[in-house]
Amino acid sequence: MNRLVSRCLNNSRNVNQAVRQYSTQVSQHDIDNEPRFLECFKTFFDKAAGLTNLKPGVINNMKECNVALRVEFPIKNEHGDVDIIAGYRAQHSHHRLPCKGGIRYSEEVDLQEVMALASLMTYKCAVVDVPFGGAKGGVRIDPKKYTVAQREKITRAYTLLLCQKNFIGPGVDVPAPDMGTGEQEMAWIRDTYQAFNTNDVDSMACVTGKPISSGGIRGRTEATGLGVFYGIREFLSYEEVLQKTGLTPGIKGKKIVIQGFGNVGYWAAKFFEQAGAKIIAVAEHNGAVYNPEGLNVDALNKYKLQHGTFIDFPGATNMPDAHKALEIACDILIPAALEKQIHVGNCHNIQAKIIGEAANGPMTPNADEYLLKRGHVIIPDLLLNAGGVTVSYFEWLKNLSHVRFGRLNKKWEESSKKMLLDFVESTVNKKLGDAERNLIIHGADEIDIVRSGLDDTMTNACAETRKTAIEKNTDFRTAALYNAIMKIKAVYESSGNLFS
Repeated sequence: MNRLVSRCLNNSRNVNQAVRQYSTQVSQHDIDNEPRFLECFKTFFDKAAGLTNLKPGVINNMKECNVALRVEFPIKNEHGDVDIIAGYRAQHSHHRLPCKGGIRYSEEVDLQEVMALASLMTYKCAVVDVPFGGAKGGVRIDPKKYTVAQREKITRAYTLLLCQKNFIGPGVDVPAPDMGTGEQEMAWIRDTYQAFNTNDVDSMACVTGKPISSGGIRGRTEATGLGVFYGIREFLSYEEVLQKTGLTPGIKGKKIVIQGFGNVGYWAAKFFEQAGAKIIAVAEHNGAVYNPEGLNVDALNKYKLQHGTFIDFPGATNMPDAHKALEIACDILIPAALEKQIHVGNCHNIQAKIIGEAANGPMTPNADEYLLKRGHVIIPDLLLNAGGVTVSYFEWLKNLSHVRFGRLNKKWEESSKKMLLDFVESTVNKKLGDAERNLIIHGADEIDIVRSGLDDTMTNACAETRKTAIEKNTDFRTAALYNAIMKIKAVYESSGNLFS
């Protein structure tokens, strides 16, 4: 097996002379000087905007961030010392309200990162027809270095400042989880907002990604990973994609490599495994494991939770250099970790036929251009990982309506199905068993409605992207951005411009 890993990572046997020449021209200086995340987004945006007939002033207005907030606040740490914590929130566009975007806790958070992510959110929402403007927030901490009580203090202090600056509210700006945050942080945010907005009957809609007990929605936890699954499933039904990649239709039997095994990576892996795919490698920051026959996703997740690493997972080959997992020969590569993971330094080693961007901004423009020229299919982040914001939209709607999805119609639906089934049974003179009857007449629960809505949303967005890519003879990222730009343009044109 070690020989197999070595062989699949040895690009000298798999690439042509032009690729080898390219690799010799790339230096560490080139890698270090790749554009920052915000500039990467603007480069992709400019390429798509170039296909429109919009005036430069309109394009620049749609590209730049409307407003950004930077705050600092003190928190006493476990040693009794005071830490000064920096927090950020950027609102890219107010063409639709509220603004929407996650909050991440990371030591790498800075203003340009949240501005880039906010920009991406605007166009992500437009691609999947979610009526929000884009926003993003972050707190510059390593959450693992703080106790639960300290994280609660940090979250509540950050939320209070957002309240004071009018950067949060059901009709203003609605945060959600992101890297380093989850249901618990969202519950603290909701509780803090409600404490200072006691007369707001819709206050529960101030944040999404909450626990069910705090007004959350069933299906939100796995939404982004499930959206990744739905999106790649759709692209594997497109004839032009199958012809370019040489793959057969459908998920079954496809060999998949996943970088990042957090909430998104884990759930994407789980859904692909259930559909018959082989997860042959999974990578995290502290190592990767490989098995050409496939890894057991739940067993791998349990091992990681117990040991904090994948290394020495039974039945798999260790890959201490986790980034090398990106270069394994596979059908589908899913980067689900951080931005700029595929760049000029490693793009010439990528062997995946399809790259599905589950992370935000995992590829630089230089790498994107190179891989497109080599014939790889790239399914862009603003389309593929939009499942999270789509189900956040459903949660927001649930909170505003103050009723659980399915509560009003489930029993009526079951009663209607039962009457129809009784009629069919009497007509054909045949009775079904109890298990079969229950399966047929089962009314939709909240999670059934959520997954149906997500499936429909992703299917339609993929089809729109495909149609534009064919009409404009361009790649899927540019097509998705073009569609988003034109949808936002329509909002601006119908609304007019106040004070201009």
